[in-house]
Amino acid sequence: MEAEQLEILSFISQYPPFKQLPEDTLKNVALNIEVSYYRADTMILNVGDSIQDLYLIRSGAVEIYRRKGELYNRIDEGDLFGQMGLLMNNRVRMPARAIEDTLLYCIPDSIFTALCDEFDSFADFVELEDSTRLRNVVSTHAKENDLTTSKVRTLLSREPIVIAKTETIQAAAITMAEENISALLIIDPDGENNDDDDNALVGIITDRDLCSRVLAKGLDTSNPVSEVMSSELISLDDNAYVFEAMLTMLRYNVHHLPVLRKKQPLGVIGLTDIVRYESQNSLLLVSSIFQQHTIDELIVVADEVKHCFVRMVHEDANAHMIGSAMSVIGRSFKQRLAELAEEAMGSPPIPYCLLAMGSMARDEQLIVTDQDNALILDDSYDEKRHGEYFEKLATFICDGLAACGYAYCTGDVMATNPEWRKTRSQWEACFAQWIDDPKPQALLNSSIFFDLDGVYGREKWAEQLNSFIIRRARKNNRFLACLARNAISRTPPLGFFKDFVMEKDGRHRNSINLKRRGTAPLADLIRVHALAVGSRSQNSFERLDDVIESGILPKGRGQDLRDAMELIYMVRIRHQALDVEAGIEADNSIEPENMSDFERRNLKAAFQILSNAQNFIKFRYQGNNR
Repeated sequence: MEAEQLEILSFISQYPPFKQLPEDTLKNVALNIEVSYYRADTMILNVGDSIQDLYLIRSGAVEIYRRKGELYNRIDEGDLFGQMGLLMNNRVRMPARAIEDTLLYCIPDSIFTALCDEFDSFADFVELEDSTRLRNVVSTHAKENDLTTSKVRTLLSREPIVIAKTETIQAAAITMAEENISALLIIDPDGENNDDDDNALVGIITDRDLCSRVLAKGLDTSNPVSEVMSSELISLDDNAYVFEAMLTMLRYNVHHLPVLRKKQPLGVIGLTDIVRYESQNSLLLVSSIFQQHTIDELIVVADEVKHCFVRMVHEDANAHMIGSAMSVIGRSFKQRLAELAEEAMGSPPIPYCLLAMGSMARDEQLIVTDQDNALILDDSYDEKRHGEYFEKLATFICDGLAACGYAYCTGDVMATNPEWRKTRSQWEACFAQWIDDPKPQALLNSSIFFDLDGVYGREKWAEQLNSFIIRRARKNNRFLACLARNAISRTPPLGFFKDFVMEKDGRHRNSINLKRRGTAPLADLIRVHALAVGSRSQNSFERLDDVIESGILPKGRGQDLRDAMELIYMVRIRHQALDVEAGIEADNSIEPENMSDFERRNLKAAFQILSNAQNFIKFRYQGNNR
C-alpha cells in the first residue's frame, strides 16, 4: 500500500463501525477511498441530489440538517454522514454543509453495500440513529438478566380473592380454605371515601393471623373479620420489580403483599412466590440491619454496603434495581437508628415522621451519597416541652448515619437543623409558600424537598404531604414555569461539536461529573413534567412512565429519555464499582480517557437526548414566570 493509503487505513481503524472489521476488509476499504475537500460554508449535500458515497470526516466540521431546514447535528473528526441517502434510493435525505474547511474520505456505494451485507455490526451502526442505537444497547443489557425486567405482576396467577369487612371470621376462613389461599384481601365496598384516589381495600388477613389472633386467643369466629385483619397495609404497585417485593418483605417482616394498579388490587404475592429470586442474596443485608442492637454493630454491617453494590453491578442489575436496593438499605439504616434512639431515650412525647429526601426518596441512591432528612412533628408540638427530645433524636440519627458512611449534608438539610423540624401544618405552609412565591431559594429547596418519603413513625403523613404538594403545584403554572427554568440550569457536558465539556477547576478538573451534568438534570426535568401531570410516583423512571402515558411529550421522546437515563446511570454505576474494587474513594466523575469507545459514543447520544429534552421544556412551560 502507498503511504497515503496506509495513513487512511490507520485513521479509519480508530473509529466505529470500521474498527470492528477484519484487517483485510479494512485494507480493501482504504484502497477504494477517495479524498474530497470542502471550504467553510460550502454545501456538501443538497436534498434530493444523487449520492454515491458514504462520507467520513478526516478533519473539519459539518452541520447536518433535516429536510425542512432545522439543524439536526454537528459532527466532526471520525463521524459519518450520507448513510441515510445511500440506504434510501441513493437520494440525499439530510443535507450537509461544511462549517469549517473540511477534508472527507469518500467510501463508494459498492463498498458500503458490501460491508452492510457482510457485517451485521456495520449494518446496525449505519442503519440506526443515535437514539435508536442507544435503545438497542439498553434493551440488550436488560435482556441479559431476567431480574431486571421481572415485575411483580408476572407472579400473579389468579384474580384477587376478597371479602367484605363486615363478613365473619368464619366466613373468611371458609373462603381461604375453598380457594386454597393463605391470604385474603378485605374490602369496604360501602366506604365513604371510595373514589379514584381511595379504593375499597382496607385490610388483609392471613393464615398466620387466624392462628395467632383467633385460635390462640379463643376469639368468637362469628365476630367481624375487621376485628382481626391487618389494616396497616404494606403493598406494591404492579410496576414494582420482583426484587422490590423481596426487599419490602424483609424490611417490614411480612410474608404477603397485595399488588395494586392505580390503587386497585390485582392480587396477592407470597414469600413462596419469590423464593427463586433470592439468588440476589446480597440484598439480605436489609434483614441484617434490623438485627443489630447498637450503632457499633450497624457500622460493621455498613461495611458490607459497598460489596453489595459491586455484586449487584457484576450481576448485571439495571439502574432502577441498584438505585432501589441502595435506597432501601439507606432507609433501613435510618429506620433502625430511629428505633435505637427511642430505646435509648424513651418513647417520643408526641407522634412524628422521619423523612428521607432527594435520591433516597426517589429510589435512586448510589454508593456516593450524603444524608438528606427531616422530621414532621404532630401539630401539638411545643418547643419548650418537646424540643429537647427531638433535637437529641435527630442528633442520634444523623450522627449514626455519618458513622455508617452516610456523610453529613454539606447544605445542612438534616433533622439536626431546627429549620427542618416542622409540624404538619408548618410543612404545608412552607411548601405552599415555595409554590406560590417561587424565589430562587424556594426553587433550590424544591429540587430536594419535593422528593420525600416517610421512613419511620407516622409514614402516612409523608404520603399526605406529597398529595398536598402535587395538588398545589399542578395548578400553579407560574411555579411550573419557574421550576422548568431552574431545571435547565445544569446542561449536559456537550460542546459545540458534541465534544465533551470538562470540569474547569477543583479536584475533578478535566473530568465529567455524571451526576451534576447527567442524572441530576434528568431528574429535575422529569420532576417538572411529573408535577404538571399530577404523577404520584417518586422514582424518575416511574414518573417518566406517567408522563409518557399523559401524552405531553412528542412521540418517542419519553422512551428516548428512559434510555438516556439508564445509560448515564449505568456508566456512573459501573465506574463507581471500579473505584470500590480498586480500593479508592468512589465519586461521580469520570475522565474521558477512562471511558471505553462504547461508553463515549453512547454517552454522547444520551447527552444529546437530554439536551433536546431541555430545549423542549423551555417551550412547554412558558407561563408567567416573572
